[in-house]
Amino acid sequence: MSDTTDLFLRLRPRLHGIAYRMLGSPAEAEDVVQDAWLRWQSSPHDALASAEAWLVTITTRLAIDRLRSAQHQREHYVGTWLPEPLMADGAAPSPEALLERADDLSVAFLAVLERLTPEARAAFLLREVFDAGYDEVARTLGKSEAACRQIVHRARTQLQDARPRHHVPPEHQLRLLRGFADAAASGQFADLQALLAEDAQLVSDGGGKVPSFGVPLVGSRRIAQLYWAVHRRHGARVRYEVVVLNGQWSVLRFIDEALESAQTFQTDGQHIQVVHTQRNPDKLARIAAALGRPLAAVTGAGSRSS
Repeated sequence: MSDTTDLFLRLRPRLHGIAYRMLGSPAEAEDVVQDAWLRWQSSPHDALASAEAWLVTITTRLAIDRLRSAQHQREHYVGTWLPEPLMADGAAPSPEALLERADDLSVAFLAVLERLTPEARAAFLLREVFDAGYDEVARTLGKSEAACRQIVHRARTQLQDARPRHHVPPEHQLRLLRGFADAAASGQFADLQALLAEDAQLVSDGGGKVPSFGVPLVGSRRIAQLYWAVHRRHGARVRYEVVVLNGQWSVLRFIDEALESAQTFQTDGQHIQVVHTQRNPDKLARIAAALGRPLAAVTGAGSRSS
């Protein structure tokens, strides 16, 4: 293996991390990293002052271009667009690893980033998540450092009211979600409602292919009724499994052992405040394949489900 190949492979997780947070899609992130690899292979390496800075710049610019194209598609997306969940590889991560990744990788965080323009998203991520200096951000975006400072400042302001206010220890999150999954599986309506904040919201993405809500479902009682209805309809055929998605404890729901949805949560440690439910089969396929499970059969998209 050449030194240049070895360097790229060492930096690949960082490059993929940037691209995934930019695009919210593992497959698109992999395409961007592959494009960066092809450019890396054909570039004159001897003239580079910093190979890492070059690769980060190329990856970020490719992601910006792809995001600009994707934003047009998302404007015409049926229902609410949510990022595709990313399942942890290998053994379950340690609590420390969960804490390290939860805030900047969660589905909730990526959904909030949709408020930003592609360039603002890139500047914010490079500075706030990947600890890049403003000189590096400026080189990547082709702007002055002063302009980049303004972009990051405005991005912080745009996001400050929507970012999670509570930093919940992973063990508290796990205990809460296990209780919620057990209550949902057994159809315990009162327990479900008690675990939800009174003003809780459920946001679902069906992509126009499966039933989902076009707007958030609000209120603990309404959300609890939805899970209770799933239990009433499917009974013992429905199963919930607690897993790690995007660096946080989350829940997968299976019907007849086929993956039906991936559910991620925002909590304050005591109650569930927001449920993000991914039901679009295109965005569940990678998880199902990793687990060796089929996807639930697609039904008409006119009705609603959690």
